[in-house]
Amino acid sequence: MRIFVAISLPTSIRQELRRAQTFFQERLSAEPGANTDLRWTQPEGIHLTLKFLDEVSEARTQRTIELLRTIEPFPAFHLEVKGFGFFPEGRRPRVFWAGITAPPALEELAASVDRALSPMGFAPEGRDFRPHLTLARFKRPDRSPSLEALVDARKDEALGGFEVSDFCLFESHLSPGSPARYAVLARFPQAQSHEART
Repeated sequence: MRIFVAISLPTSIRQELRRAQTFFQERLSAEPGANTDLRWTQPEGIHLTLKFLDEVSEARTQRTIELLRTIEPFPAFHLEVKGFGFFPEGRRPRVFWAGITAPPALEELAASVDRALSPMGFAPEGRDFRPHLTLARFKRPDRSPSLEALVDARKDEALGGFEVSDFCLFESHLSPGSPARYAVLARFPQAQSHEART
């Protein structure tokens, strides 16, 4: 099973991501010589990934669920989707993303996931947590000055916000020639209610 831990997005944010993708696709297609060799992500399949676990047996998946259930409920927090950029950089881009503006609670949640899964031997992330939403992947890491200019012009654009009150373990199903399909295997934990915190 190919699994990962992520925060699901509300429909309103997915709609804004689709509009942004359409804008960039249309502008790039109208630019002679622009690098249009990108594989665009289906908005329905965009998640805010906390930890990618890759191929895991069914037994280890069940153990993963058990360990994730040990994470304490957390106060809900608000995220903003804002701006666009590239990984690792614009000169040799592999991923084109929409940015996330988040309070420390998001990084703390990602660290909690890391700690909870360490008994299973999942290595902690070796780099800083950089939350983002993948809009497209470059088939070749060739610089795209046209896209860079578009991104620079919209680097501060806000696409909306949403409240995070839980996260999920997802399974992805890959089929050649078809978009990946995703299924929620488990949801954890519900955020603490105001009454529970007082």
